[in-house]
Amino acid sequence: MSLRARLLVAVGVIAIAALAIADVVTYSALESFLYQRVDQQLAAGHGIYEHAIDQGYTIPCVGGPNQVQPNTGPNGTGRGPDGPSNAIQSLAVQVRTTSGALVGGTGCPTYVDGHAYTPAITGPITGFTSAPDGTQVTSFDAPSAQADGPTFRVRASTLANGDLLILAQPLGDTQSTLQRLLTIELIVTGGAVLVALAAGFWLVRLGLKPLRDMETAAESIAAGNLTERVPGENDKTEVGRLARTLNVMLSRIESAFGARIASEQRLRESDARLRRFVADASHELRTPIAAVSAYAELFGRGASEQKEDLERLMRGIVTETGRMERLVSDLLLLARLDEGRPMEMQAVDVVALCAEAVNTARTVGPTWPVRFTATRPIEVLGDATSLRQVVDNLLGNVRAHTPEGTSTVVSVDVDATGAVIEVADSGPGMTPDQVAHVFERFYRSDPSRSRLHGGAGLGLSIVSAIVAAHGGTVSARSLGGQGTTFTVRLPVTSSPGAVPPSGGRATASTAPPAMPTGTSPESPAAG
Repeated sequence: MSLRARLLVAVGVIAIAALAIADVVTYSALESFLYQRVDQQLAAGHGIYEHAIDQGYTIPCVGGPNQVQPNTGPNGTGRGPDGPSNAIQSLAVQVRTTSGALVGGTGCPTYVDGHAYTPAITGPITGFTSAPDGTQVTSFDAPSAQADGPTFRVRASTLANGDLLILAQPLGDTQSTLQRLLTIELIVTGGAVLVALAAGFWLVRLGLKPLRDMETAAESIAAGNLTERVPGENDKTEVGRLARTLNVMLSRIESAFGARIASEQRLRESDARLRRFVADASHELRTPIAAVSAYAELFGRGASEQKEDLERLMRGIVTETGRMERLVSDLLLLARLDEGRPMEMQAVDVVALCAEAVNTARTVGPTWPVRFTATRPIEVLGDATSLRQVVDNLLGNVRAHTPEGTSTVVSVDVDATGAVIEVADSGPGMTPDQVAHVFERFYRSDPSRSRLHGGAGLGLSIVSAIVAAHGGTVSARSLGGQGTTFTVRLPVTSSPGAVPPSGGRATASTAPPAMPTGTSPESPAAG
């Protein structure tokens, strides 16, 4: 059974129960009132007949529907007091002994529609209670002694001589009134139930409209539209609270599905990068291997007999094996960083480290002027060799991808996020697409994969991996024709020290330190 049907059944049952209770209470109240009024009428007639009987008169009876027998005095002589008025002519009157036998004949019947009726009293009368005047009184209903007669309301009271005065009034009018009330109640109850069901159907339909809207939204969500939301969440009702709860759940489900889709997308991208990485690594290694193989073949063909050819062959072999060595070293370094192997962490003065890297860059590429600035000594917790490689690779990137004469500014500062190292050049800059891919492995801005500038496209990838291993971040920003800026952020180990006295700037030392093993200063990224 649907919820709507259950609600309508509940409305119908409640309406029927409420109306039935109201009908029973109304019927009982009117019945009690009518019976009480009849009892009052019987009590009012009791005094007249009791007085006449106590005076020795016979009971004045109605001789017919419109005739009253004359009253007789004691012993049947003379005329007694006036007979009963028309107000009590509808009463049946009897005098009975306590055993139930009639005294003086059959008593006085009552007439209904011209027919005489008397109550049927077949046994002794019991259940008396004391009235205020001291007499014993009881009231009860009795059927008619005649066929098809009415039901009587009977009042029995004791007389002075010990007999019982019986007054009975037919209940035809009372029962007719109660029957009419019952008919009216049934009609009104039926109509009220129909009205309640019709109104309940409309109210249930109106009340369930939010649930139908929720059903429609649920069908849309089940069809795959996870952005759909259940309406009515702002309503301050049970349905509104349910809608808010469902919308919160749907938001979490949408987020979970979004995260799952993003994860799958990252897995696909990672798989694609891995395939591209393997292909690029194979491509990078194939060239020097092919060159070494060619030199070996030339050597076997007799090039070793010529001194000049032998020297050229050996130089070529050394050059190509050096390229392979650098490439393999870079790949091994990236593999170690990917595995998360721990580094030798210690306090490193990044200002002194960057100053040494700048001196080296000035020595290696004197035609690319480099300027260094720093505001204060700054220490970070890290591996000094790896951090030095970060700065060397960034400066080598400038030399590899900008024309001679391009100036570079290396600055070291500290802010709320930690130490900040910036390497900014005045070269031709990069496009937004190049900036987006500049830290990818084997990425080159040169689509022809030319090696005129050297490098395998791993320098900036190494920079990104080393910085990430130190808990920092590296980013690039560039505008075409306005140069490129690489920003490295590293967490500091302590509060920065005092600013050096020489005008607040640290100058680079004049002694160029040796470049660390594994440095790839020619790692590409269009600068």
